[in-house]
Amino acid sequence: MEQVSRLQVFLAVAKTQSFSKAGKELGISAPAVSKHIQALEERLSVKLFNRTTRLVNLTEEGALYADRISKVVEDLEEAENELHDLKACPTGTLKVNAPTAFGSHCLVQPLVEFANKYPNVVLDIDFDDRHVDVLSEGYDVVLRIGALPDSSLIARKLAPCPIYVCASPAFIEKFGMPQTPADLANLPATAYTRHHAQNTWSYKGPDGTTGQVELKQTLKANHADIMLEAAKAGLGITILPIFSCHGALASGDLVRLLPEYTIHPARNLYAIFPHKRYLASRVRLFVDHMTESMKQLPWT
Repeated sequence: MEQVSRLQVFLAVAKTQSFSKAGKELGISAPAVSKHIQALEERLSVKLFNRTTRLVNLTEEGALYADRISKVVEDLEEAENELHDLKACPTGTLKVNAPTAFGSHCLVQPLVEFANKYPNVVLDIDFDDRHVDVLSEGYDVVLRIGALPDSSLIARKLAPCPIYVCASPAFIEKFGMPQTPADLANLPATAYTRHHAQNTWSYKGPDGTTGQVELKQTLKANHADIMLEAAKAGLGITILPIFSCHGALASGDLVRLLPEYTIHPARNLYAIFPHKRYLASRVRLFVDHMTESMKQLPWT
């Protein structure tokens, strides 16, 4: 382990370009740092740093050595952390963000169950529909419904979350049952204002072809529950995620329109978290817990 410690000291000096700064980072004195570097240079029979009164720079040989060993040291540190996690109960704060309506409909019970199961983890829950920056805002896990874009983040699919076009029986009786997507353009519609394409329905037909139809907005809202109640009251057609309209469809308060057409691209529920070689046990256990919990959703 002494050799590993020397490698860690070497990498700290390479990063900070200072013996004293490296010592502060590692919690040891500058002379101790110098001693480690001297011993490493003697063992390798090569000069690793060019030293001046103001700066410490890697030599060509030192830069090559740093590049080769950095991953090895990182792997060793991660292995130690993983072994520690296996022995200890998960602890620390877990900062989670999820959509407001989905959170209130589907996440309350799973979150409570997780909190009961892991009492040493402090859950910091934020229900919010705005776009969040996972890294800069310090979230450990973000739950999102959508078509996942390319990203440096890691995502795990938790459940399908189809989006349906719906209307009340009274509305259909008044305006007639739409037969094609083009028929929707002439009907009053409610719109979700937090969606970037709030007045457009993008669809995929039974033959695989795709298209879009512009909707005639008569009501706008930033919450799915408002859109649900407006649709049930016959104010217009609405486009709702399954978790919002499942009960109304089952009871007959709403009817799904154009069931042979699906939203395009398909929408799913994802757990999104930063790309890290070592994933904290509280994050891993939370994602696993949500994966199992989402299997109990009525439409899955």
